[in-house]
Amino acid sequence: MKYNFDQICERKGTGSVKWDSLRSVFGHEDVIPMWIADMDFPAPQPVVQALVDRAKHPCYGYSQPGSDLINVITERTRRKFNWEIDPDWIVFTPGIIPALHVAIRSVTRPGNQVIVQEPVYYPFFKAITGSGCQIVNNGLKLINGRYVMDYEDLESKFFSKTSMISTPTNDVKAMILCSPHNPVGRVWERDELIKAGEIAIKHGAVVISDEIHCEILFKGHRHTPFASLSKEFEQNCIICMAPSKTFNLAGLEVSTVIIPNKKLRDEFKDVRAGIQPETNIFGYVALEAAYRYGDEWLQQVLDYLEANLIFLRSYLQDRIKKIRLIEPQGTYLMWLDCRDFGLDDPSLKKLMREQARVGMNDGYLFGAGGSGFQRMNIACPRSVLEESLRRIEAAVKNL
Repeated sequence: MKYNFDQICERKGTGSVKWDSLRSVFGHEDVIPMWIADMDFPAPQPVVQALVDRAKHPCYGYSQPGSDLINVITERTRRKFNWEIDPDWIVFTPGIIPALHVAIRSVTRPGNQVIVQEPVYYPFFKAITGSGCQIVNNGLKLINGRYVMDYEDLESKFFSKTSMISTPTNDVKAMILCSPHNPVGRVWERDELIKAGEIAIKHGAVVISDEIHCEILFKGHRHTPFASLSKEFEQNCIICMAPSKTFNLAGLEVSTVIIPNKKLRDEFKDVRAGIQPETNIFGYVALEAAYRYGDEWLQQVLDYLEANLIFLRSYLQDRIKKIRLIEPQGTYLMWLDCRDFGLDDPSLKKLMREQARVGMNDGYLFGAGGSGFQRMNIACPRSVLEESLRRIEAAVKNL
């Protein structure tokens, strides 16, 4: 069927975090929310129908994933990524963030260190500190408008410096990889993943790879699951995937954590036991329907997002030249370089939220290197994106 993504889907009054929290998040109601990472598009019709059909059955007791659901996941990883996974590797969790908390706790002890690559999705920070661990930043480098990994710096994080001497440290137990990267939009290439993975694994760090955006890719880019690179990588990682970003199902709280190494998988299950709820039945239903029947919708969404990206790029180049788009390769989250305005972070925040009345994520929240940036969600009807840009254009006209 043909989906109309230009049509406004009214979300106010539905308990939407994005649309019903304007006053509490931004201070007033007259703000266009372009922040939290969900789409303003209805989910695929087959998913909606599957949920309606299941809701008609009046018993909503404890549920478990069936073999059909497991099979559709293994078939999808094979078809989409040429990655063969064993059904036993799959662990279901109610979302990626809860999975990250469990993953960190399962491979570290309080006082250990966990590497991240800032600027990066800021809930990573709480997942680390909430586990009693320390954040170690292997910051990305912005070179000619493109972010790259700093491998020399990554290697150095596994050594402690005493006076002029560097000695190996056993404190770094994990590295969180964001692939594709949120917020900078990089889809890491095979050789980049291999270089980073070899360093981490050589020093005994488990790679926890957040791959939630793995199917939101712009033309010419392909996602490579970290675990698919080699048997050694497979046995030293925890892979986090979900249909939530791909099919706009975040509120149903379902994700798949793929852990090939049995010891790591058992430790993960032990940590989560009793503290993390099972995935709810509607999450299972939506995941299966989306993976089985959602690709027609997904292709149309990707085409629409590509057109939104082209519109955004042209608008900035023609009319708001001081905002530079960091060209994304994946995700629907745009990383906007606003440093040419010469504003500090509080002033930039005030400009966007109070003068432009556009609510985006402030770049400094994503850690080192995020100051002077804004993150914009373009998974919305074009008219909403256009109105947001018009507001920003008017607000910055005299700067």
